[in-house]
This record gives sequence, structure tokens and C-alpha cells, in this order.
Amino acid sequence: MKVFLSKHWLTITGIPLGVLGGYIYYINWGCVNGCPIKSNANTMMLYGAVMGGLLLNIIEGEILRRKNRSK
Repeated sequence: MKVFLSKHWLTITGIPLGVLGGYIYYINWGCVNGCPIKSNANTMMLYGAVMGGLLLNIIEGEILRRKNRSK
């Protein structure tokens, strides 16, 4: 478990950051009706968690590729 956490710490950090970002987006710009994703806080936070995890996973992969090239 420690190996997994140390290897994917950036992706794991992106999930709560995405939840927070999704909630802030819902509070400031969310729709009241008519928007299937933006009208529900839980859906927006789940979407933010997925996007935050994916974004930081891409960044984490790029960091690892650059680290392996320099060896």
C-alpha cells in the first residue's frame, strides 16, 4: 500500500482538489434547472473529482517520463 501511495500521490491529491473545485464551480456558476451536470452539487463534485484526478495523473505521467529520460 505504501508503494502505491508513494507512486500515485499526485493523482490521489488531485481527487479532493477536484471535489473542492467542483463544489466551488457549483456554488458560483451552477445552473438552477436545465443543466444535467451543473444543477446537482453531488454530480458536479464527482465530475470535478474525475477531472482533477485525470489532470494530475497526466501531469504525474509527464514528470515520470522526464525523470526516466534524464537517467
